[in-house]
Order: sequence, then structure tokens, then C-alpha cells
Amino acid sequence: MVTGIEKWLLKRGVSVDDVTEIVYTLQRPYNGDLTMKECEESVRAVLSKREVQYVMYTGIALDELAERRLLPEPLQAIMENDESLYGVDETLALGITNVYGMIGLTSFGYLDKVKPGIIRQLNLKGERIHVFLDDLVAGLAAAASARIAHQDPKALRYDLPDSP
Repeated sequence: MVTGIEKWLLKRGVSVDDVTEIVYTLQRPYNGDLTMKECEESVRAVLSKREVQYVMYTGIALDELAERRLLPEPLQAIMENDESLYGVDETLALGITNVYGMIGLTSFGYLDKVKPGIIRQLNLKGERIHVFLDDLVAGLAAAASARIAHQDPKALRYDLPDSP
């Protein structure tokens, strides 16, 4: 079943499969038994969180308003130029990465730098404005990847020592 947020993403050219591929690439080196199905389930689990949906809706709406030239200046110019010092797009995406802890933050930094797959396509300047969406997709992939890492049954577990 395609959810409301998935429809918004599809309208902007991003599918769950696009994000799933990035998650698989991130986690496969650490989990040889990982399947694409598990990655897809993780992406959908992150997307099901209300706070993630709110962040996604906000960023996508700002991109769409910028495309229609409906933002006040100087914000309109900042968005049209994808100003490198803006940083609000990354800051908003961090709201997604933190859903599954610090590992999401490090994965987000990697994805923001390397820009694999759909993230690279969204980052290319063209007719559409994706100032927020490329970072939101990176945040989504990072959170889904972190979720998988936290659930890995082969991950080492450490018990806390008894109180002194």
C-alpha cells in the first residue's frame, strides 16, 4: 500500500525502491545476510513515523513553493541558487537521521558528501528545485540504515556492570 508521504515522494520523482537501494548499499558491508526486502521494510518503518512525515512534508512544500516562485525574497533567491551556506535543508533532515541514534548522523554525513543514486539526481540543478528533498532522502536512508544496524542480531551486546 502506498502511503500519503510515498505519494508526495513519487510526485517529486523519488520511490521507496530508490531509497531502499541506498540503504542496502550502506548496510550490506556490515550484514552479509541483509536482503532488499529488509531494507524496504526499514524505509517504510521510518516513513511511518509521524515526525518523519512532518519533516518530509515541510521540506517538499518549501521546494514546491520555490519552484512556483512563491517565497519571499531573499529566501526565493537562496532556494533558486541552492545557496551553499544556507544549511537549513541539512538541519531539517537531521530531524530524520536522529530517529535511530548517532549512527544515522554519521551515515547522513557520508550520504550528503557522496550523494549516491537518487540523491545525486535530486542534487543536479534542473527545472525542479530540490534544495530540501536531496537532504531529506539522505536523512531517510540514513535513518533506515541505522534502524537495520540497531536490529542486527549479530551485533555485539554489552551489559552494564552492576552498580559500584
